[in-house]
Amino acid sequence: SSSDPIMLKFSILVLFAAYTIVESFAPQSSLAAIPGKTSHNLSKTPPTMMSNDSLSNSQHILFDMPVSNNGARCRIILYKKEIPTDQVEIISPTVIGGLKSDAYLQRSPQGLMPCLSIQKPGSDMNHLAESDTIARYLLSEYSDLSPSFQPENPRSNQICRWHDVYLTPIQGCLYKPASRLPVGDYADRKSALKAFRKNLEIIEGFMSDDGVYLCGKEVSLADATLFPTAIFSNFMLPKFNSDGEEVSDPLPPKLSKWFHELRASDPVFTKVYDEIMEVLVHSWEEKNHRWDSIWLAGQRDTAPATIFDKIIAGEIPATIVKEDEHILAFKDINPMAPAHILVIPKDRNGLTNLRQASLEHTDILGRLLVAAGEIAKDESLGFGDGARIVVNDGPDGRQEVMHLHVHVLGGRKLEGKLG
Repeated sequence: SSSDPIMLKFSILVLFAAYTIVESFAPQSSLAAIPGKTSHNLSKTPPTMMSNDSLSNSQHILFDMPVSNNGARCRIILYKKEIPTDQVEIISPTVIGGLKSDAYLQRSPQGLMPCLSIQKPGSDMNHLAESDTIARYLLSEYSDLSPSFQPENPRSNQICRWHDVYLTPIQGCLYKPASRLPVGDYADRKSALKAFRKNLEIIEGFMSDDGVYLCGKEVSLADATLFPTAIFSNFMLPKFNSDGEEVSDPLPPKLSKWFHELRASDPVFTKVYDEIMEVLVHSWEEKNHRWDSIWLAGQRDTAPATIFDKIIAGEIPATIVKEDEHILAFKDINPMAPAHILVIPKDRNGLTNLRQASLEHTDILGRLLVAAGEIAKDESLGFGDGARIVVNDGPDGRQEVMHLHVHVLGGRKLEGKLG
């Protein structure tokens, strides 16, 4: 049998993830396999009818896939401690129908990876969700195996907590389509990317200056937690660099040094790097072209600047009536009514006209209309009982400036004809 059975079995899972095979399969009870031969057979049992007992004789089942950066922290613990497969076996969620199947949701109610099923006798818990919870359970359960991963180290715990609270909830800005926005507390991709980079810088400030690991000369849970996310960051953040922007290291300097040294010097971290990158490169990028349609990566605002950009920059004077971080409102220099205000987004972000709007723009579109409504109530601007709020779109709509703008017209009873 293989001297490194967990890694060998997991390399098989890499192939399943890379080619997006979703058929159910029943893994054998051992992670050891003969090179060149499959160690999986197609399951004859409907996925939703599977019990843990029919999946594995191991004490625990870790449901995970190679591309999962949060699951990878648990895999690093398994690999570093060399926990045998009769104790923890890694199985893909596709075995029981996928992340949103009833069978998986019974184990992990949010339908996220990783999830740990506990099959050992006497346990009062059947399943654990959330990677930090699973990781700390493994460290406690197998505390007799080294390394310890320093579960009580305050520096390590600070890094883990900051990662899970401020990076994990918004990491989707790196790879999710517009249909799955917003991410975390950020309404649009651009602000989430800015926050993601900022929090990497904050985490860098928690690092030790001594040793190859984040907390010094000994590996900690912080390394297992942050390293897989650093793989994502190192690979994905450059895709969002602005056109003409100098390509720099996507990670802050100290984090970059830690990441590349750890990848080169520690075989387990090298293994996890290869697992994740196999899927990111060959499946997500080369096969599925994931970033081609993602705003700020494959899709960008390439239209020329307009007069509005000069007004925003203060290069052309305007009578500004309302302004905040997101919008600017000013009087139209050629008013079509006694009160005529234009409301524009400060960052055009692809909105040359309304037809370019997508779910990436939900927040700013709402802000424009809220501002328009507030302006329409402002009697000091000449508005009375209501206003006409108009968006002209394209040549047929008589749009003159290719930067989305909302007209707020009032001050008298307007004519009914619009077309």
